[in-house]
Amino acid sequence: MTGPIDGSPRPNPTLPFPQPNDNSSPARAASVTDLVEGPVPTAVKFRMLLVSFLAAAIGAGAGVIAYALYNLIGLITNLAFYHQLSFRFRSPEANTLGLWVIVIPVVGGAIVGVMAKYGSPKIRGHGIPEAMEAVLIGRSKIEPKVAILKPISAAIAIGTGGPFGAEGPIIQTGGSVGSLVGQLFHMTAAERKVLLACGAAAGMAATFNTPIAAVVLAIELLLFEFKSRSFIPLVIASTIATSVHIELMGPGQMFNVSAVDFGVPAALPWYVLLGLLCGLAAVGFSKLLYWVEDQFEKLPLDDMWWPAIGALGLGIIGYFVPRVLGVGYDTITAILNNQLALKLLVLVMVFKALALVISLGSGTSGGLLAPMFMSSAAMGGAFAMGLNYGLGTHLAPGAFALVAMGAVFGAASRATFTFIIFAFEITRDYNAVLPLMLVCVIADGIAMFFTSTSIMTEKLARRGLHIHQDYEPDVLQQVRVSETMSSDVSTIPETMTVGELARRLASRDPHLVHHAAWPLVDSNARLTGIVTRGDIMRALEQDPAGTMTVREAGSKSLVVTYPDELLSSAAEKMLHNDVGRLPVVSRKNSTQIIGYLGRSGIMAARLKRLQEESVREPGWIGRFARK
Repeated sequence: MTGPIDGSPRPNPTLPFPQPNDNSSPARAASVTDLVEGPVPTAVKFRMLLVSFLAAAIGAGAGVIAYALYNLIGLITNLAFYHQLSFRFRSPEANTLGLWVIVIPVVGGAIVGVMAKYGSPKIRGHGIPEAMEAVLIGRSKIEPKVAILKPISAAIAIGTGGPFGAEGPIIQTGGSVGSLVGQLFHMTAAERKVLLACGAAAGMAATFNTPIAAVVLAIELLLFEFKSRSFIPLVIASTIATSVHIELMGPGQMFNVSAVDFGVPAALPWYVLLGLLCGLAAVGFSKLLYWVEDQFEKLPLDDMWWPAIGALGLGIIGYFVPRVLGVGYDTITAILNNQLALKLLVLVMVFKALALVISLGSGTSGGLLAPMFMSSAAMGGAFAMGLNYGLGTHLAPGAFALVAMGAVFGAASRATFTFIIFAFEITRDYNAVLPLMLVCVIADGIAMFFTSTSIMTEKLARRGLHIHQDYEPDVLQQVRVSETMSSDVSTIPETMTVGELARRLASRDPHLVHHAAWPLVDSNARLTGIVTRGDIMRALEQDPAGTMTVREAGSKSLVVTYPDELLSSAAEKMLHNDVGRLPVVSRKNSTQIIGYLGRSGIMAARLKRLQEESVREPGWIGRFARK
């Protein structure tokens, strides 16, 4: 036997927690319990304060990085398409280069391919899946070179006509900065995860001036938790980043949207239909993107050349439909303000999506949000215009464009709540909330029905990493020990010999044989220790006659739990001390044993939750029918 299985603590070098020593003093049990319940809240508050200060610094840094990347994209765009030395952010669509417009994206794609080949392959793609991967399996550690190469590669790809947004690279870069700050200090992986999420949220807030949506995005796509330890630093980082954005880039939104009539409640049936369309569009776009990636992987060429090949397809499309080139924030603004004709909306909807999947599927660097916003907004506007022309409705194309913009990406990423908030923050119009909520959740339901992964998690699923994105409370934090503990405790007198206990086990005593450990009590039924099967085996090896008492063979250093304690706390004691069962004692008298909590008691809480979700109970209608 390798050591005690239940009840008594044993050293575990893999756990960074203080381990109890074998001490016969009755006060030892209280000190072990205090280790879990006493100093932890104060320590947590102090650590949260430290993380919050670091989050503020990360937020400021992310705001500056967003501003720098925004200007770098403008510089490269002006040099590549207008041969001007200027940082002014402008669209490549007004260029007069003729057929050279096909060549410029190829040059940018080739440069990004070389950077990915010899720099870091993690700069490929839009960045958010890589941040998720770092959180889930990389202990929130991101290499410093990713923080440098990602924004530069994205600026080159976008500045040379790539149909991407700057927000994805900024989110990944902000997350990298947060991770690097976490690696500079002595921190846990959980604290580092919070800082990474703070950087990502700050990057989005600094790009779009949408701090609330940035916080929710970090919770839905990176943290998968809602706790004060993460929420407070997230809000601080997003607030500081947005303040930096206002100071450096002005107080306005990324998209200036004029007042629009959302037509509620008369237009709600058409919003329902739009929700179905958005859900199908989200599924189709995600499947098309990964299908294109699969086709590139079949090419008999080194993956260094893939971005250049994808850029060639982009250049050809951009030659005929110049609006697909570049970020396209101005085009999105025009769509939201109903400034484009139906024919142009259809062209943007189709060819922006096509240019995006070809370019991004080739493995280049760039953000996914802005191009999907443009394509889906064009779809929503064209949908409303088509109904107006065909059925004589009086729908506002700008309203349907805004709602579709949030719904398609929300459904594709399974971050629906984020993009309900995002679209609302863009307009600051409360009338947008009802259609946004309705269309977004319908689209999300459609996407959930047809796919088990999102556009963010499909890449990770292909690597064998399956992510559970649903947020749900831990049942162990809702059930107390008294609800699942065993009250039928088989105790043993501390004076019994090891030989006698071994004989009773050999005779399959029904009170003992089904247990792996037994509490020891004195003549007054007070708890004094615990003995396990492993203790008995070791005692018999030392004393084959079995004359040793079970108190001498067992452990007198106890880890206990209480009937009013949460199962989560009891489970932590089991993990920290590497034991499988805990005696349950009274709060008033720590020597009075009233129950026993084992692994089966922990699992009973899970079973209860499973039954609540799967077992159907007869309703009133059924009872009435039977009568």
